[in-house]
Amino acid sequence: MPRRIGDVEGRDAVASVVRADAAASVDRTTLALAVRYTLQLLAERAPGGTVEVRVPPFGAVQCIEGPRHTRGTPPNVVETDASTWLGLATGSLAWGDARASGAVHASGQRADLEGVVPVIDAARLA
Repeated sequence: MPRRIGDVEGRDAVASVVRADAAASVDRTTLALAVRYTLQLLAERAPGGTVEVRVPPFGAVQCIEGPRHTRGTPPNVVETDASTWLGLATGSLAWGDARASGAVHASGQRADLEGVVPVIDAARLA
């Protein structure tokens, strides 16, 4: 199991991305840390193993209570890029808008993060 990212370290990385106003404007290490930290928050906020949330190449977590997936391709997958994920995680992008735009690929009956994201309040980071 990977080490838990500390709140100060994680919040600082997310704040750097928010201040830069674009994931492409921060260095890769900071971007990776911000993504991994917010995925960690998601897994803590909605523990479980029903949905796998993937943000390649930075990380993936299983979350949301229900039947646990153990082998092969999970039946419920949410996948997106780092910029879209951080928008969802911080509340600057709504789940419905991300789905409608095609920026999020969600497959499976339970692959829905409505009401689960955002996981961190971007306004409190500034």
